[in-house]
Amino acid sequence: MWRMFCQGAKPPAIEFRDIQADERTGRAHWEARYTFPATGRKVHNIIDAEFEFRDGKILRHRDRFDFHRWSRQALGPTGLLLGWTPFLKNKVRAMARSRLGQFMKERGVSGP
Repeated sequence: MWRMFCQGAKPPAIEFRDIQADERTGRAHWEARYTFPATGRKVHNIIDAEFEFRDGKILRHRDRFDFHRWSRQALGPTGLLLGWTPFLKNKVRAMARSRLGQFMKERGVSGP
C-alpha cells in the first residue's frame, strides 16, 4: 500500500512525529499532503497510526483519521454530503482494495 501511495503521479509530502516503538508495538502521528488521483483535489490528511510487529516486520498497521474531513477534501460535494455514512466509507475501502490488488498484480507481488 505504501509503495502504491508513494509512487503516484505526484508523490505525497509526508511529515511525522511522536514516534514510539518497542519490539512488539509502535505508534506515530503523521500527516500527508497529496493530490487525490481520482478527482485531482488537494488533500491534507492527519493520521494517528498504530503498529504491531513480529520478527522485525510490520504485522498490522492501523490508521485513524477523520474520514468525513478527508472525504470533503478528496471528493468535494459528494464527501461533504455522504462522508459521514458507512456507505461511502465502505465504497472508498473497496475501491482502494481493488486498486491495491491491481497494483500488486502488475508487479507480480502476492498478498499476505
